[in-house]
Amino acid sequence: MTRPGIPLLLALLLAGCSDTRHADLQAYIDETLARPAGEIEAVPPLRPYKTYKYSAMTLRSPFDPPRDSVAMDGSFGRAAVAPDETRPREFLEGIAFASLSMVGILERNGAIWALVDDGRGGIHRVTVGNYLGKNHGRIVSLSRTQIDIIEIVPDGKNGWIERPRTLTLKETQS
Repeated sequence: MTRPGIPLLLALLLAGCSDTRHADLQAYIDETLARPAGEIEAVPPLRPYKTYKYSAMTLRSPFDPPRDSVAMDGSFGRAAVAPDETRPREFLEGIAFASLSMVGILERNGAIWALVDDGRGGIHRVTVGNYLGKNHGRIVSLSRTQIDIIEIVPDGKNGWIERPRTLTLKETQS
């Protein structure tokens, strides 16, 4: 074969490579380009930022220990506060405080008794001086709507602190 015949042969080979299998793709591209361009929505107006004024700057940080539980020497807890491990445990001391709820009161001869649901279907009568909850919680006062309790909890530094808790009367919806 001669040198002038090589370009002719290449031209024929390239002509044979033309492929009509992608005609549908080319038609879709042409149709898409022929559509009118859409409009982009305007950016919504920017609302000014409202600042939040933190008003608890003068209060105790929740990460600091309570002021009354820190002694003058920097130690935690109070020597006079400790649970009495020798006294007999009451039934409600074996139940977590979160499971307990006040469901009513009883009055007889001037004495007030609170009714406490143990979360297991039992109702128990308690008064000032009784214990409940797993953290040595002692009832210190009763009213018609709530039970005030002082728990003795570890302070994390080999001492104990008192923590107040309250059970409020659980109102039923009828």
